[in-house]
Amino acid sequence: MARRNSLVRLLANAAVLIAASLPLSGRNFSAEKTIESGVEVVRLADAKNSIQVTIVPSIGNRAIEMTVHGRNILYIPDGGLAALLQNPGLNGVPFLAPWANRLDATGFWAGGKRYELNAQLGNFEKDNHGLPIHGLLTASKYWEVVDVASDSKSAHVTSRLEFWKYPELMAQWPFAQRYEMTYRLADGALQVTASVTNLSTEPIPLVIGFHPYYRIPDKPRDEWTLSAPGRQQVLTDERLIPTGELKQADLPNPVPLRGRLLDTGFTDLERDAHGNAHFLIASGSERIEIVFGPKYPVAVLWEPPSTAAHPHEFICVEPMTAVTDGMNLQHDGKYNSLQTVAPGTTWSESFSIRPEGI
Repeated sequence: MARRNSLVRLLANAAVLIAASLPLSGRNFSAEKTIESGVEVVRLADAKNSIQVTIVPSIGNRAIEMTVHGRNILYIPDGGLAALLQNPGLNGVPFLAPWANRLDATGFWAGGKRYELNAQLGNFEKDNHGLPIHGLLTASKYWEVVDVASDSKSAHVTSRLEFWKYPELMAQWPFAQRYEMTYRLADGALQVTASVTNLSTEPIPLVIGFHPYYRIPDKPRDEWTLSAPGRQQVLTDERLIPTGELKQADLPNPVPLRGRLLDTGFTDLERDAHGNAHFLIASGSERIEIVFGPKYPVAVLWEPPSTAAHPHEFICVEPMTAVTDGMNLQHDGKYNSLQTVAPGTTWSESFSIRPEGI
């Protein structure tokens, strides 16, 4: 009997060792909180596809890395997280809310009422024309992680920002609301889901978006192409504020990025049977596919100059719920596609990032 028990223990131990060495489905994904450079970060990992995503909740809940076999397909400046803590800027995957891109002048219309921003609060940026840009939350420290988990199919982190709790936010955008964001790594792709819950008694205009910075590692941007499904281009004035007019998009598809400058909005996106719009950044066999869900009707493409002094080796493919300054354009009768969030309801939509061949 003793010999039999010893044999059983040996076999059990061998099974444990074998299981630990195999890429079983339950061991493929992981999600963990850790501390780096003195701040909390969350790391999601997919061992099978050698993908790791790093999110920093205290810098606007921003994803700053999506590495594939150790190569980051998201642009961040040299210096990594330590540098971002000193000067967050825009990089990685910033969230633009409660408004994305620019506002015309110093305020906005909502529900037939004019609201003025208070520049003295110092909690929003201005562009080179002095226009408010990119909302209030790109580097917000108010995100709280509420769920970090992994299973045999995915790894995810969900964070929440209770906008209504912060007087300096409500002073600029007086609509009580809650934001939630989930990063989910599954099937070789990162899905980013944003939700807005209206806690107020009137509809909230929905003009949010993301400003992701993509790169194909170790290859200059002049060797990349972009396939984009926009059929209508948004016309703007010299300040990049839409005029309310559209024209047929005239970019080739795919478009070579060599020597090209873009800061352009597109709508009427071609969609698949599920309502999704597909974008593709490619260089040879290395590709990054970006997919917008149905409730992102607008894409902004940004390719700034890249010089030796300012090497901007990236392109931004930005999912937007509305054209730039959509609230004011609607009030002026120049835009009829503005989404709103009704009182007591939640709006939610996703976009995804899928690397291939990297």
